[in-house]
Amino acid sequence: MKQIIIILSMLFAGQLVAQTKYETGMQKGLEQFAAVKSVEDMAAASAFFERIADAEKDKWLPYYYAAYANHLTGWMNPKADKDKVAEKSKDLLSKAEALERNAETYCMRQMIAIQQMTVDPMSRWQTYGTEAGNALAEARKIDAANPRIYLLDGQTLMNTPEAFGGGKAVAKKLFEKAVELFGSFKPASPIHPTWGKDQATQLLAACQ
Repeated sequence: MKQIIIILSMLFAGQLVAQTKYETGMQKGLEQFAAVKSVEDMAAASAFFERIADAEKDKWLPYYYAAYANHLTGWMNPKADKDKVAEKSKDLLSKAEALERNAETYCMRQMIAIQQMTVDPMSRWQTYGTEAGNALAEARKIDAANPRIYLLDGQTLMNTPEAFGGGKAVAKKLFEKAVELFGSFKPASPIHPTWGKDQATQLLAACQ
């Protein structure tokens, strides 16, 4: 019995050290992400998270953050090939989804689809607009209280002509919902996504 207890204790200690190393690495990555000042910094943050993901193998969050940071490089650099950026983001996100599909991964899929749609909105709206809408619909099914769903939906509608069901009046209601939900939102852990509150507040003010 004593040997069994010793073995179990050693296994638990090993798991604890591994978990601590993972969480420490993720915190470092999030700090690096928060300190980003350039496209190069953002690309480096994406690469950092990808290295964690490749080392851990069974964690979806590093791939998610790698996809998110890579996605942002496409907006930060006006000369970026958004299709190329999006394809890399989708590759990283697919690896996260292979481990777990949740509201956050579906929100990210919506963001990537919107980025590709903006390359040529008139000809791509039907394809990528539908893909984006379906992604948010799946996110709502999983966690309707996730504020990023309403932030992203509002962003899309804010930039959609009123003739097609968009405009500030429609978007305002979604931003109000997002701000409300951010007020009570609690991430599953310190390394889970928390972004969007400031953005939702700013966009709501822009709709007044």
